[in-house]
Amino acid sequence: MNFGLSEEQEMIVETVRAFVETEIYPHENEVERSGIVPPELGDEIRRKCIDLGFYACNFPEEVGGAGLDHVTFTLVERELGRGSLGLTVFFGRPSGILMACEGEQRERYLLPAVRGEKIDALAITEPDAGSDMRGMKCAGRRDGSDFVLNGTKHFISHADVADFVIVFAATGEEETPKGIKKKITAFLVDRGTPGFEILKGYDSVSHRGYHNCTLNFTDCRIPEAQVLGEVHRGFDIANQWLYGTRLTVAATCVGRARRVFDLALPYAAERKQFGKPIGANQGVSFKLADMITEIDAADWLTLAAAWQVDAGRPADRQIASAKLYASEMLARVTDEAIQIFGGMGLMDDLPLARFWRDARVERIWDGTSEIQRHIISRDLLRPLGA
Repeated sequence: MNFGLSEEQEMIVETVRAFVETEIYPHENEVERSGIVPPELGDEIRRKCIDLGFYACNFPEEVGGAGLDHVTFTLVERELGRGSLGLTVFFGRPSGILMACEGEQRERYLLPAVRGEKIDALAITEPDAGSDMRGMKCAGRRDGSDFVLNGTKHFISHADVADFVIVFAATGEEETPKGIKKKITAFLVDRGTPGFEILKGYDSVSHRGYHNCTLNFTDCRIPEAQVLGEVHRGFDIANQWLYGTRLTVAATCVGRARRVFDLALPYAAERKQFGKPIGANQGVSFKLADMITEIDAADWLTLAAAWQVDAGRPADRQIASAKLYASEMLARVTDEAIQIFGGMGLMDDLPLARFWRDARVERIWDGTSEIQRHIISRDLLRPLGA
């Protein structure tokens, strides 16, 4: 086994880390204070990312992306995880699900998204349908050559800056061994389409500046030409896409944890109490030992899952394990870092309280910890008939 990075990967890691430190860090405090990313700042970050050649680096070269493999792209996401999500969202990584675009859809949605001319958002979650995707009530009724959408989506990330939204809606039912299940179809819906309304979502304690929105559809007419993939096959498309987002969550958690550790380690070596550095006490030094061990374990687990995908091997369990462990690791590491800093750890002078709050949502979105444990346990037990 070779655990080393190639020269190209080392260069990519250094380049993205430098970008985050110079273009993201200086704006974090203001975004945290105001909860807003000025449009001109978002445009500037996007333009600099395009100039750097990293925009849509998760897409293949054939459509204008950088064509990074999953391991290398995971390294990019890890470094981006060091920065505020409200700002790094403009370091564009369009939804991989757009590779399902065909024909005129490629010119209208896929290629502009890859070039950074349009921003997409993904709409799955509803007030009564989170982990249970097939329980969604937002429905698309066929009417001639169109579909008419009615319903509500919520917790839709960065829809406020999106030019179009990939919307999943129930379009029928089917009989399954577990009873009647809804058939799901994905639609490409442009901002400004009659009957489509984007509203401010909830105020969140996590990731300020990275907004969630509520989407309302009222007799919203969508031509069949804007169906993404096949009618009734949206669930299959979503499953193909979700593994990438869970790897991203795992990787960003690792990056964020390393930034937290980089603050805690020198503080433990420099801060003195009772005449010696607090790091000389086992109560603190053992915390640091546990923190770095967990960070490294999450890092290797995440990269191993990405390698599994690149190797063309089944990786659902490995990805679920990475997402589960990395997100829960981040919660422990941020909490311990604050303990090392004591009362100062909760003051706005330091970013630790922000990291601590941001960490909480990672165990929820893109599949809760409970969903990840379900995926892992079913993968283990199903071959044994249990």
